[in-house]
Amino acid sequence: MTSTLRTLPAVVALALFSLGAHAAPDGLTVYNQNCAMCHTPGLANSPKLGDKAAWAPRVATGRAALLEAAIKGKGAMPPRSGNPKLSDEELAAGLDYMLASVK
Repeated sequence: MTSTLRTLPAVVALALFSLGAHAAPDGLTVYNQNCAMCHTPGLANSPKLGDKAAWAPRVATGRAALLEAAIKGKGAMPPRSGNPKLSDEELAAGLDYMLASVK
């Protein structure tokens, strides 16, 4: 793509490059970088990835409540999984990745 960008007018090239910077967050990446430390081993009673029984009561509260808990923090989980730079969209992607593991 770099060679393609060189042949385009600067404004068009900048617009295309900018689109890549705002791509939707990848849930697996968010999980691995922010959630896995606790949700893989189940630290501090966090539900393990893929553990349907542990996630069931949480899933019953609904996605919106789970996302709010991820944003504000709950129990031992700090706000934004301890990463204040995570956007709501990134938190949602990580949450959706974890929820997909228990469907």
